Amino acid sequence: MKTAKVLDAKGLACPMPLVKTKMSIAQLEAGQILEIHTTDKGAKNDLTAWALSGGHELLNYEEENGVLKFWIKKG
Repeated sequence: MKTAKVLDAKGLACPMPLVKTKMSIAQLEAGQILEIHTTDKGAKNDLTAWALSGGHELLNYEEENGVLKFWIKKG
């Protein structure tokens, strides 16, 4: 999966991973993919709901060594 941008939001508490995701995805063109890395456990629910409500597509989610990784395609 080719990502246009990687956002490192590790160590940030809610709501900052979501705020930074919104700012980062605004810089992308429709169809481009943003990869987000965070350690905030609440981000799974937050980013999933935000992507759906914003017309974006959550392509994948995985957890590796305490880091949550998301791939969101801009709608």
